[in-house]
Amino acid sequence: MGATKRGKLHSFLLNNAIYIVLLMIIVVLVWLNPMLLSGRNISYILSQAAPRIILALAVGGIIILGGTDLSAGRILGMAGLFCASLLQATDYPLRIYQSLPRLPLVVPLFLAMVLCCFFTVSHSLLVSRLKVAPFIASLGIQLVVYGSLSLYGVWMNNSSPVAGFDKAYTNFAGGSIQIFGFRVAYIFLYAIAVTLFIWAIWNKTSLGKRMYAVGGNPDAAIVSGINVTRVFMLVYLIAGVLYAFSGFLEAARTGSANNQLGEGYELDAIAACVVGGVSMRGGIGKVSGIISGVFIFQMITYGLVFMGVNSFVQYIVKGLIILFAIAVDTQKYVKKR
Repeated sequence: MGATKRGKLHSFLLNNAIYIVLLMIIVVLVWLNPMLLSGRNISYILSQAAPRIILALAVGGIIILGGTDLSAGRILGMAGLFCASLLQATDYPLRIYQSLPRLPLVVPLFLAMVLCCFFTVSHSLLVSRLKVAPFIASLGIQLVVYGSLSLYGVWMNNSSPVAGFDKAYTNFAGGSIQIFGFRVAYIFLYAIAVTLFIWAIWNKTSLGKRMYAVGGNPDAAIVSGINVTRVFMLVYLIAGVLYAFSGFLEAARTGSANNQLGEGYELDAIAACVVGGVSMRGGIGKVSGIISGVFIFQMITYGLVFMGVNSFVQYIVKGLIILFAIAVDTQKYVKKR
């Protein structure tokens, strides 16, 4: 009986170790500075987390499929800079395209989605058809995207930040409403809508079931008649749409964009997924876990910034969290075997 209880306790600690440790870090940060949980700071954290939630959900689908995407941040930045350059106010003196008429928000967003999907679908074909390792394929796509993005920035305005956005664009992400006396930003409501959309796809559609099947055992999926290439293309297509939308929102939220927008975002997204229980081996992961991972990671990051911790130290903390999360994930796999 005692051995059974010890086994259950060990299993509980192993399955929840990363949550326990990270929550302890948050408790320490709040203890050191209680203002971290003020209404204003919580509102800011939610706004800051919104584009990252969308990005993490996109990356999460790819990881569940058995892949990874190191190009996610750069593709997000590409979408953000592209939309920003087309959505400057018509009376802004440093407008890039002086003769361009005022565009509806949906036009640049749609074009950005097409552009992002081109790269993500190309990535999917490299992995599923040509059998290129996901790490190498995503690294190559990342370099191509960043090089193209930098050339576009140099051609536009010598890589200077693009600003002076149309009010409709700024308000789309920067606006807010009062809910039960608490100010909630529009951008966070968009993140909630995307979360529900992805939850429905993963849990209520045949694509979601096939995604988990391919990620869990690709060979068995092929034998059972699943078109693996098609599943890869659809999952990466959805990722491309989400990358574009998160980049569109992030540029509007920050108020400017350049070729450095999105740098390192893919690492935060991967970390949030792993912290949230998405296995790097594929086939395992939940929307709720990813959301929890994003919020925990964002709380820690913002807490360190709020306390004035050196940015280099923040990188060290993030790296240690990723290593610890992957180590715990590996131990879960070994335990099951």
